[in-house]
Amino acid sequence: MLGWALTFLVIALIAAVLGFGGIAGTAVGIAKIIFFVAVILFLISAIFGGIRGRRI
Repeated sequence: MLGWALTFLVIALIAAVLGFGGIAGTAVGIAKIIFFVAVILFLISAIFGGIRGRRI
C-alpha cells in the first residue's frame, strides 16, 4: 500500500514539474489518503498482533 502512495507522489512530482497543477494536486491528495490508511492499518495490525501474542 505504501508503494501505491509513493507511486502517486512520483506522479504528482512529475505533473508539477510539467505544469499540470490540477493533476499534481489530485495525485498528492490521493497519496496522502493512501499513506494515512496504510499507517492506520499498520497500527491496528500491531495492536492486535501484540494482544494476540500475549495470550500464549
